[in-house]
Amino acid sequence: MSEKTAAETASTRRWFTLATVALAQLMVVLDATVVNIALPAAQADLGFSNGDRQWVVTAYSLAFGSLLLLGGRVSDLIGRKRAFIIGLIGFAAASALGGAADSFGTLVAARALQGLFGALLAPTALAVLTTTFTIPKERARAFGVFGAIAGAGGAVGLLLGGYLTQDFSWRWNLYINVFFAIVAVIGALIFVPTNKRTGPRPKLDVPGTLLVSGGLFALVYGFSNAETNGWGDFWTWSMLVASGILLVAFVLWQRRAKHPLLPLKIVLHRNRGASYLSVFVAGSGMFAVFLFLTYYLQTSLGFSPITTGLSFLPMIACLVLAAQLGTNIFVPRFGPKVLVPIGMVMASAALAWMTLLDLSSTYAANILPPLMLMGLAMGTIMPASIQTATLGVDRQYAGVASAMVNTSQQVGGSISTALLNTLVATAVTNYIASNIAGATTPAAQAAVAAQAAVNGYHVAYWCASGFFLAGAIMAALLFERKASIHATLHAAHATAEQHRENDRQADASAATAG
Repeated sequence: MSEKTAAETASTRRWFTLATVALAQLMVVLDATVVNIALPAAQADLGFSNGDRQWVVTAYSLAFGSLLLLGGRVSDLIGRKRAFIIGLIGFAAASALGGAADSFGTLVAARALQGLFGALLAPTALAVLTTTFTIPKERARAFGVFGAIAGAGGAVGLLLGGYLTQDFSWRWNLYINVFFAIVAVIGALIFVPTNKRTGPRPKLDVPGTLLVSGGLFALVYGFSNAETNGWGDFWTWSMLVASGILLVAFVLWQRRAKHPLLPLKIVLHRNRGASYLSVFVAGSGMFAVFLFLTYYLQTSLGFSPITTGLSFLPMIACLVLAAQLGTNIFVPRFGPKVLVPIGMVMASAALAWMTLLDLSSTYAANILPPLMLMGLAMGTIMPASIQTATLGVDRQYAGVASAMVNTSQQVGGSISTALLNTLVATAVTNYIASNIAGATTPAAQAAVAAQAAVNGYHVAYWCASGFFLAGAIMAALLFERKASIHATLHAAHATAEQHRENDRQADASAATAG
């Protein structure tokens, strides 16, 4: 086989690897929202209370958020291909268990198992992408696709969830993962390369794992509890205090551990730190769009679940378009220091625009324009941030560095869930208290309640808009200039080529010895 043919074959194989990884990432990301649409139907079928309903969502987020760093490190230790396949099979099995659930307890247990295997699968998928695509031009295209999926997965989940729930059954929101996983496992067996370890087998940082897993669990649980039981509840503030103590202890331990779970140099690297913060901001701000705009469309304007899902399609199209243009044209030319702040400002403007929505708004004239602008913004932020977050990382730490991307997004979403819901609830209560006295008929009282909900959504949009604006300033200050990014990219490419050459020499030596 000629060198040219071998290079073309390797390139084709890499794109099939991308398709496999993208499918797995889509499965994990959309599962965070696809089940939300199915909750009312599942509640009616299994007969659990409104108070228990939150645990179907929380069980997943607790396991997923608290175990992400461990999952990323495990993929570094046992090999990314093996971890990827284990994650796919485990996620599919947990999804099948949830789809067949005949009780509330079984459904919650299945969701927790989904979170556990998702915590292994998500960082492994990104690590496979990071170590597979090292040629700068190919890397840009690959991360454009991956970033688009990371940003649009939630909206796809709303669309798919509405369709499956309305035309089939809520159980198919879970069963569908089995089909995704079968295709992805076949692709992984054929196309995902087996990473070879050189040198002694690395060890797992057990104290660090316990500290960070406990800290992240307490953090996610504390904010989830605040959403339902308030900030004064014992379990809310005690868990948040415990989280702070455990995470500080984790950082101190990482400074002295022989085999740290998360070497601090990964996070303290200027570009990677800026990328993690950007993903955190994006994950937090997007919650305002997916949750409150969904509520607005269904409860205020009366859209059906599937119509609500379809309403997000233009945003997805704009996100994909911006992701491809950004990673292939604009990021190589201007770098994340320019692109990410621009995306943040666009997102801030889109959310500010949404504060103009009211009970008489129409989709085409009032909702579609800011929704499309939000898609363009997320397509500008996410691919550039994710690509930079994993750029130049030593491949022995690719898994845990990738896990930090997912951790940033998950923690950002958990925090914004609690904060924005609290602010919205307070705004709704205050509006009703101020205006209910003049409503003397049931119709007038219903009108006050409907307007109160819209005013509450406006508070969420303004807060998220301000958060994105602060993120724009942060990104502009922290990201390095384009020249530094290019130097790191070419150094990473040279290192990857050296690793591949070492692997080829090792294979040749083994064949000769055999």
